[in-house]
Amino acid sequence: MFIDFLSGIFQEFRDQPWMIWKNSEHTYGSLGQQILTWGRTLDAQAVGPGDVVALTGDFSPGSVAAFLALVERRCVIVPLTEAVAKKRDEFLSVAQANVSIAFTGGDAHEVARLPATPDHTLYADLRGRDHPGLVLFSSGSSGKSKAAVHDLVPMLEKFKLRKRRMRTIAFLLFDHIGGVNTMFYTLSNGGTLVVVPDRSPDSVLGAIERHAVELLPTSPTFINLILLSEAYRRHDLSSLTTVTYGTEPMPDSTLTRFAEIAPHVKMQQTYGLSELGILRSKSRDSRSTWVKIGGDGFQTRVVDGILQIQAVSAMLGYLNAESPFTDDGWFDTGDLVTVDGEYMQIHGRRSELINVGGEKVHPAEVESVIEGLPSVAEVTVYGEKNPIVGQMVCARVRKADDTPDGVVRRDIKQLCAQRLARFKVPVRITFASAPQHSARFKKQRHHGDEPPTVS
Repeated sequence: MFIDFLSGIFQEFRDQPWMIWKNSEHTYGSLGQQILTWGRTLDAQAVGPGDVVALTGDFSPGSVAAFLALVERRCVIVPLTEAVAKKRDEFLSVAQANVSIAFTGGDAHEVARLPATPDHTLYADLRGRDHPGLVLFSSGSSGKSKAAVHDLVPMLEKFKLRKRRMRTIAFLLFDHIGGVNTMFYTLSNGGTLVVVPDRSPDSVLGAIERHAVELLPTSPTFINLILLSEAYRRHDLSSLTTVTYGTEPMPDSTLTRFAEIAPHVKMQQTYGLSELGILRSKSRDSRSTWVKIGGDGFQTRVVDGILQIQAVSAMLGYLNAESPFTDDGWFDTGDLVTVDGEYMQIHGRRSELINVGGEKVHPAEVESVIEGLPSVAEVTVYGEKNPIVGQMVCARVRKADDTPDGVVRRDIKQLCAQRLARFKVPVRITFASAPQHSARFKKQRHHGDEPPTVS
């Protein structure tokens, strides 16, 4: 019923691969059969409309078939991955999940009943509509993870319009709005989802070469890791036509360097949130961080420098937080932007802004300069309290080589002094050996005046 629009696709491409998993092709015909099999499994387990199902795994033939079968059954789906294993119990509690379906690496699965009673008012709303739902947890990179509840019916509307059929890397995680978007975009256009054994630069670029992948949806952090690893020198990327990136601001230095090593690839910035879905976007050009966002079902406006969005596919609300919508129905993204005609440049979250004696510092601007140094692998810029100017700019650096700390510190200060206003130059520079990004390849930010966490 809710995914009937996919039936014609499955039939049209029944002999074509919808997924390449563990280097084996799985056809659209087999996917249709797996969905039917999952229907019988859900019948046997008495899983019915309104049940809140925690679906744990990564992209695999079974997990996607289960997801689609749950949509048809009008369940509320809570996708989870091993990346949030430490928060699993917390997420299950917040979501009030009363069914668990957990996948293993071999695509085997376990179905279990949980003791919770899903009685949140947002679930009652979904049951009243007789619609399937989706619960997505935010990354929590700048605070507590929030649980956004969606009505899946309006979210699926945009996928009914056919677009380009492509081979795509399943890079963004199963429990991420970008991952869900990638899955439905691929299926609704008869494309092929290529699953990688791990999300390292060599695994991803190796899969691009091996399976003639055309699209890589990823993050600026991962693009930076590709450059650092020089994996692009070890793999043929001639099939790759497009790289889309989002989830965090793109440093100009990273974008420029990648465009130089892959000039044939179109770089397209995307914009989306767990609370709203993925907006249509158009970059000014492949080397520009200026982007036009919106499209059917979305409206944008900027209030006091902050991007606000009104969306048909907006969430119903949070399970564990107050509504972020304005009185007239706009979502306050918290993202600071600069506008130039139809285009805007996204600088990062308002909560990350550093106030130095009344002067505003965007961490991403400073990070872009510092990451231009060959000796720097990653850097996170943040503010610390200062009794004289309110806050001071600090930087935590992971080095790319064995250059002495003192030399790297000197180079950072000199380069920043050349390219930035004096108040933007880091006062304190510390070093860390651990990566400064999450499992979602998003920079780990901090909250308030605490230094950024590294996990």
